[in-house]
Amino acid sequence: MVSIKKGSLYIVATPIGHLQDLSPRAQSILREVDFIAAEDTRHSRHLLNHFGITTPLQSLHEHNERFKSPVLLQRLHDGESMALISDAGTPLISDPGGFLIQAAHAMQLNIIAIPGPSALISALSVAGFSADRFVFEGFLPAKSGARQQRLKKLLEESRTLVFYEAPHRIFDCLNDLVQIFGEKREAVLVKELTKVFETVYRDTLSGLFDWLNARAERQKGEFVIVVQGAQFDNKAIDPKTERIFWLLRQELSLKKAAKLASEITGVSKNTLYQFALDSKNV
Repeated sequence: MVSIKKGSLYIVATPIGHLQDLSPRAQSILREVDFIAAEDTRHSRHLLNHFGITTPLQSLHEHNERFKSPVLLQRLHDGESMALISDAGTPLISDPGGFLIQAAHAMQLNIIAIPGPSALISALSVAGFSADRFVFEGFLPAKSGARQQRLKKLLEESRTLVFYEAPHRIFDCLNDLVQIFGEKREAVLVKELTKVFETVYRDTLSGLFDWLNARAERQKGEFVIVVQGAQFDNKAIDPKTERIFWLLRQELSLKKAAKLASEITGVSKNTLYQFALDSKNV
């Protein structure tokens, strides 16, 4: 049993599949708070019933968050305690709750994180790419045109890229990744994390596309796509370009120096930026 702080908002991570991933601390919090705000009360009630938790539920989703948040926050202000959960994983990671948290901070309410499952972090941990620096893009645009435009902006991103994708869009999304990033970019498809049919498959983007296309059932489930960041060859930077860059760097920020040097020399600003990071003399 934990000691609940009055007037506190607990941000509680819930399982992304395997129910035993709900920590003992999270179970105690959900059992002891005055009420729980859930993305889908019907979905969350199944989870709570499994653990014998009878705490009252309030719905809080993208369509009612701005309307309901003031009422819920007033209850916190009056001394009640509340837990925020999403349908699965850590709240606010591609889930509702941002408006509520911002308003809670504005009211100087006590906000407490109860860590636990996250599809983002779990996928990174099994992908085998650099996780020291990464970019989380959540769900890409649903329409191919907008999705490709977004991917073009990420083409030269050197950090590991992480995307969420729904089953009805996974095939088209991978197709666009191949078109924009090229067939040979390394990537990992992580499917149904912590569930019975959990799959971690690493290959080139074209290899993932072929694997997914080979059997229709492979396109079912919840997906995380982890893509290796763009790889740059520092040999592409000749001595003249290097000198120009470092002269600019003496007077400008790294980002501005890379941008201006790129305009002068024609070398990609991302290549110059990565060159500086690799040189450890930023």
